[in-house]
Amino acid sequence: MTLPAILDASEMGIIFAIMALGVYISFRVLNFADLTVDGSFVTGGAVAAVMIVNGYSPILASLAALIAGFFAGCITGLLHTKGKINDLLSGILMMLALYSINLRIMGLTLEDGVSRPNIPLLNSDTIFTKVGDFFNSIGLGDYGILIFMIIVTLIFKFLTDYFLKTEMGLSIRATGDNQRMIRSFSANTDGLIILGLGISNAFVAFSGALIAQYNQFSDVGMGIGMIVVGLASIIIGEAIFGKKTIARTTLAVVFGAIIYRIFITIALNQGILDASDQKLVTAVIVILALVLPKLIDKQREKNRKAKHKLQGKSNSKANGEGESVA
Repeated sequence: MTLPAILDASEMGIIFAIMALGVYISFRVLNFADLTVDGSFVTGGAVAAVMIVNGYSPILASLAALIAGFFAGCITGLLHTKGKINDLLSGILMMLALYSINLRIMGLTLEDGVSRPNIPLLNSDTIFTKVGDFFNSIGLGDYGILIFMIIVTLIFKFLTDYFLKTEMGLSIRATGDNQRMIRSFSANTDGLIILGLGISNAFVAFSGALIAQYNQFSDVGMGIGMIVVGLASIIIGEAIFGKKTIARTTLAVVFGAIIYRIFITIALNQGILDASDQKLVTAVIVILALVLPKLIDKQREKNRKAKHKLQGKSNSKANGEGESVA
């Protein structure tokens, strides 16, 4: 595998890491299985692409995508908390609604405003063209995007760490751990869930906006399976780096996203997989990451019980010999 391929995989991984941080907030912190992710990821790409094509700054377009994702997540939270719809179903409903909404958003680039499945950005200025130009001017063109995305992703990581340690962040964490208990302290759990889902999908949409600019197109199908990619990043990161503290866990999520992309790239470059197998491999990785730790823990518990049983027999035998001597 060549250095440029590893560099490209690392760039994609660090962009997806922002999305994985969003999934971490909903899946781990709030304990909410939010499938809105597959739709809000595309929403971010669609909003950014439409604004860029219409002449807006790519930075402003990316921030608008973040806001759009926040509102999408809040609506999911409202469906669950106020509409009393199951968390999984509320996410599915919002994901379905966003599919049509995203088509309409991308249709804003056409005069008649009809639905449009994709928007090319080949001839448009994006964040990455501007970043590339800047780093080329200082002689770091090959590593410019990676350096830029490391800085941006670390900003999101540290903001997440800081927020989850604030009073509101601690309340959101407590809501995910035990909603009934935190409600007994007169906390507005509905508002906390809505806010948490809003922040989660804001991260996801921002990542979608960056991916659209990185790939130089936005497509209505680009979000398929994003929730699984996010979960794979979280599980891989936690399995390798642990999750003792919030700061360590968020860092693990970031590295998990990078490792996941590098693994996929290696498999594709070695001819082991076709591009069409990527989603299957992602599903297999998540299954293994979920099942193997449980099997390992079960085997450890079995070995521990066998060891205690053996020690018990040894102690009983020693006590019996002692009584015989006496």
